[in-house]
Amino acid sequence: MAEKIIVVDDEKEIAELVTTFLRNEGFQVEPFYDGTSALTYLEKETVDVAVLDVMLPDIDGFTILQKIREKYTFPVIMLTAKGSDMDKITGLTIGADDYITKPFNPAEVVARVRSQLRRYTNLGGM
Repeated sequence: MAEKIIVVDDEKEIAELVTTFLRNEGFQVEPFYDGTSALTYLEKETVDVAVLDVMLPDIDGFTILQKIREKYTFPVIMLTAKGSDMDKITGLTIGADDYITKPFNPAEVVARVRSQLRRYTNLGGM
């Protein structure tokens, strides 16, 4: 069964680009354009990886990350334009497993997702 990934980004073009690249690699991907929808989905579905933007229209990605960490241990990759050292440190400190800044290479995102899944699987998270 294909691993399930959520991509949360209010920029639809970016969410669709990442979704397409991940689907082309055989992943099951659900895109979301706001944090509320993503959190609602997480209450009902099992997810293997989350790719989160920080700047969203309703809930910022750091808050979503904190809510995820209250219940789940799956890998979370931040994919955001917020690239200051403090933003990166904040994201990693509150529980992100990786932090990618925009602009980005979609193939690198796929490679990092695979890397996180491999690490998570080998450590017995799945």
